[in-house]
Amino acid sequence: MVSELGGSQISTLLETLPGIANVLRSPVADALGNVIRAGARLTEFSVQDAEELVRYATRRGLLGQEEGDRLLAEVHAAEQRRVDKAADRERALKAKARAKGKTVKAVKPVKAVKKVKKAAKVKRR
Repeated sequence: MVSELGGSQISTLLETLPGIANVLRSPVADALGNVIRAGARLTEFSVQDAEELVRYATRRGLLGQEEGDRLLAEVHAAEQRRVDKAADRERALKAKARAKGKTVKAVKPVKAVKKVKKAAKVKRR
Protein backbone atom coordinates (compact mmCIF):
# COMPACT_ATOMS: atom_id res chain seq x y z
CA MET A 1 0.00 0.00 0.00
CA VAL A 2 1.35 3.41 -1.00
CA SER A 3 1.17 6.10 1.64
CA GLU A 4 1.23 9.80 0.92
CA LEU A 5 4.00 11.92 2.37
CA GLY A 6 3.04 14.58 4.88
CA GLY A 7 4.44 18.12 4.93
CA SER A 8 7.00 17.40 7.65
CA GLN A 9 8.16 14.24 5.88
CA ILE A 10 8.68 16.15 2.65
CA SER A 11 10.64 18.86 4.49
CA THR A 12 12.85 16.22 6.13
CA LEU A 13 13.37 14.52 2.77
CA LEU A 14 14.30 17.80 1.10
CA GLU A 15 16.82 18.61 3.85
CA THR A 16 18.31 15.10 3.79
CA LEU A 17 18.79 14.76 0.05
CA PRO A 18 20.26 17.91 -1.49
CA GLY A 19 19.22 18.39 -5.09
CA ILE A 20 15.97 16.46 -4.75
CA ALA A 21 14.10 19.75 -4.45
CA ASN A 22 14.80 20.36 -8.12
CA VAL A 23 13.29 16.98 -9.01
CA LEU A 24 10.18 17.47 -6.88
CA ARG A 25 9.71 21.09 -7.85
CA SER A 26 6.49 22.04 -9.56
CA PRO A 27 6.64 22.74 -13.31
CA VAL A 28 4.48 25.79 -12.62
CA ALA A 29 7.08 27.17 -10.21
CA ASP A 30 9.80 26.62 -12.82
CA ALA A 31 7.70 28.30 -15.51
CA LEU A 32 6.93 31.23 -13.24
CA GLY A 33 10.61 31.70 -12.40
CA ASN A 34 11.59 31.49 -16.07
CA VAL A 35 8.96 34.03 -17.12
CA ILE A 36 10.12 36.41 -14.40
CA ARG A 37 13.74 36.04 -15.58
CA ALA A 38 12.63 36.63 -19.19
CA GLY A 39 10.68 39.72 -18.11
CA ALA A 40 13.84 41.07 -16.49
CA ARG A 41 15.75 40.15 -19.68
CA LEU A 42 18.05 37.79 -17.84
CA THR A 43 17.06 34.88 -20.10
CA GLU A 44 15.15 34.32 -23.31
CA PHE A 45 11.37 34.00 -23.22
CA SER A 46 10.07 30.45 -23.65
CA VAL A 47 6.64 29.74 -25.10
CA GLN A 48 6.53 26.46 -23.15
CA ASP A 49 6.69 28.40 -19.87
CA ALA A 50 3.80 30.60 -20.97
CA GLU A 51 1.78 27.54 -21.94
CA GLU A 52 2.42 25.95 -18.55
CA LEU A 53 1.27 29.08 -16.72
CA VAL A 54 -1.87 29.42 -18.84
CA ARG A 55 -2.73 25.75 -18.24
CA TYR A 56 -2.28 26.28 -14.50
CA ALA A 57 -4.41 29.44 -14.56
CA THR A 58 -7.23 27.72 -16.45
CA ARG A 59 -7.14 24.69 -14.11
CA ARG A 60 -7.42 26.99 -11.10
CA GLY A 61 -10.15 29.10 -12.66
CA LEU A 62 -7.97 32.21 -12.80
CA LEU A 63 -8.43 32.40 -16.59
CA GLY A 64 -11.28 31.17 -18.72
CA GLN A 65 -10.49 28.65 -21.44
CA GLU A 66 -11.26 31.13 -24.24
CA GLU A 67 -9.14 33.84 -22.64
CA GLY A 68 -6.27 31.39 -22.20
CA ASP A 69 -6.53 30.34 -25.84
CA ARG A 70 -6.49 33.98 -26.99
CA LEU A 71 -3.49 34.71 -24.81
CA LEU A 72 -1.57 31.73 -26.16
CA ALA A 73 -2.48 32.69 -29.73
CA GLU A 74 -0.97 36.15 -29.09
CA VAL A 75 2.14 34.59 -27.59
CA HIS A 76 2.58 32.22 -30.54
CA ALA A 77 2.07 35.07 -33.04
CA ALA A 78 4.64 37.25 -31.25
CA GLU A 79 7.10 34.37 -31.15
CA GLN A 80 6.63 33.76 -34.89
CA ARG A 81 7.23 37.46 -35.62
CA ARG A 82 10.40 37.32 -33.52
CA VAL A 83 11.65 34.27 -35.41
CA ASP A 84 10.81 35.86 -38.78
CA LYS A 85 12.58 39.08 -37.84
CA ALA A 86 15.68 37.15 -36.72
CA ALA A 87 15.68 35.23 -40.02
CA ASP A 88 15.41 38.50 -41.97
CA ARG A 89 18.35 39.95 -40.05
CA GLU A 90 20.40 36.85 -40.73
CA ARG A 91 19.59 36.96 -44.46
CA ALA A 92 20.55 40.64 -44.57
CA LEU A 93 23.87 39.92 -42.85
CA LYS A 94 24.62 37.09 -45.29
CA ALA A 95 23.78 39.31 -48.26
CA LYS A 96 25.98 42.08 -46.86
CA ALA A 97 28.84 39.63 -46.34
CA ARG A 98 28.47 38.35 -49.92
CA ALA A 99 28.45 41.89 -51.30
CA LYS A 100 31.43 42.82 -49.17
CA GLY A 101 33.32 39.74 -50.34
CA LYS A 102 33.20 40.83 -53.99
CA THR A 103 36.08 43.18 -54.64
CA VAL A 104 35.71 46.03 -57.07
CA LYS A 105 38.17 45.84 -59.95
CA ALA A 106 40.25 48.90 -60.57
CA VAL A 107 39.31 50.78 -63.71
CA LYS A 108 42.09 51.73 -66.10
CA PRO A 109 42.67 55.45 -66.04
CA VAL A 110 41.84 57.30 -69.24
CA LYS A 111 44.86 58.51 -71.10
CA ALA A 112 44.36 62.19 -70.51
CA VAL A 113 47.88 63.01 -71.51
CA LYS A 114 47.08 62.99 -75.24
CA LYS A 115 44.16 65.35 -74.78
CA VAL A 116 46.33 67.75 -72.84
CA LYS A 117 48.93 67.72 -75.62
CA LYS A 118 46.28 68.47 -78.23
CA ALA A 119 44.99 71.34 -76.16
CA ALA A 120 48.53 72.66 -75.81
CA LYS A 121 49.01 72.53 -79.61
CA VAL A 122 45.80 74.46 -80.18
CA LYS A 123 46.97 77.25 -77.85
CA ARG A 124 50.26 77.61 -79.71
CA ARG A 125 48.60 78.33 -83.07
